[in-house]
Amino acid sequence: MQFPIKLIARQEPGLMKWFSPVAALVLTVLAGAVLFACLGKNPFEGLYVFLIAPLETVRGWAEVGVKMTPLLLCAAGLVVCYRANIWNIGAEGQFLMGAIVGGWAALQCPPGIGHWYIVVVIAAGVAGGCFWAAVTALLKDRFHANEILVSLMLVYVAQFFLAYCVQGPLQDPDGLGFPQSPLFASDASIPNLIGGTRLHVGFVFALMAALAVEVMMSRMFIGLQFKVSGVAPLAAKYAGFRPRRLLWTAMMISGGLAGLAGVCEVTGPVGQLTLNISPGYGFAAIIVAFVGRLSPAGCIPAAFVMALFYLGGELGQSRMGLPSSVTGVYQGMLLFFLLVCDAFIFFKPVWVGFSGRKGGVQ
Repeated sequence: MQFPIKLIARQEPGLMKWFSPVAALVLTVLAGAVLFACLGKNPFEGLYVFLIAPLETVRGWAEVGVKMTPLLLCAAGLVVCYRANIWNIGAEGQFLMGAIVGGWAALQCPPGIGHWYIVVVIAAGVAGGCFWAAVTALLKDRFHANEILVSLMLVYVAQFFLAYCVQGPLQDPDGLGFPQSPLFASDASIPNLIGGTRLHVGFVFALMAALAVEVMMSRMFIGLQFKVSGVAPLAAKYAGFRPRRLLWTAMMISGGLAGLAGVCEVTGPVGQLTLNISPGYGFAAIIVAFVGRLSPAGCIPAAFVMALFYLGGELGQSRMGLPSSVTGVYQGMLLFFLLVCDAFIFFKPVWVGFSGRKGGVQ
């Protein structure tokens, strides 16, 4: 039996496509209030702790910036891949490899070398992310492997490699057996922007990267190639665009920015390699990219909202006894409502009635 409602594609929605993330956020907040009530908590208190309390102090705003940095860097790189129809799901693995390689470089810092050494550390982190993205690009290019599966599976390889490093060659000999590296020297640590807070220069890197990718995608010929290749691959091939070159370029940009996010995280707020470098920034960045409408500039407010969810979840655990999974629930609801809103903005539901086969009602 045919489903009685059919979705018909609308004409270009224009500015209405930006209404979808706003509507999804409002629905997420309302659903969150219902969630708090179901958990036996005051919904108004829960929303206040989750969305308002983190922004009451300068330190709270700085913490939002700390959380925004890896989300925005990873999302900006993912936008390039997704606009080119290259489905990189492994930004989390590239983030971890950037942290590992950059952390290794930080541990090699000679005493008294000077703060310029942080440039070497950052370059190593970017190289680590690029290398991990290159594995996916190579397998897709040479063996036509599915980049979704390859990049996702490499996340777990990176996680196990991190565990090996902090429990083996990079483990702190004075750390009483804890899975962590020694603290990084000050010359190998990224400087802070605001004294008394953890907000670091990586936040500036994230904003610059998002704006640079925005300019590349909207003003440069390579950006046009990415977009045409993603929308109409045959037309791109007919125009002389080289899909292999676009694949490698997109993956290197995405992997490099994710690696930059990883090295900024470990040389900034974390200060060492540990098992818990990331609470899932690389996966959350996928939501940021889509909430930002696959626009690097749009990812900036989207990353702000996602960072607020992380901080709100932490405050909810400490002040209200909420489960740690509440942050993931909020992220999932935001993505779900975004897909629902998109369905009604980009498609028009049309009643076509019921139809059956072999004697059914036509």
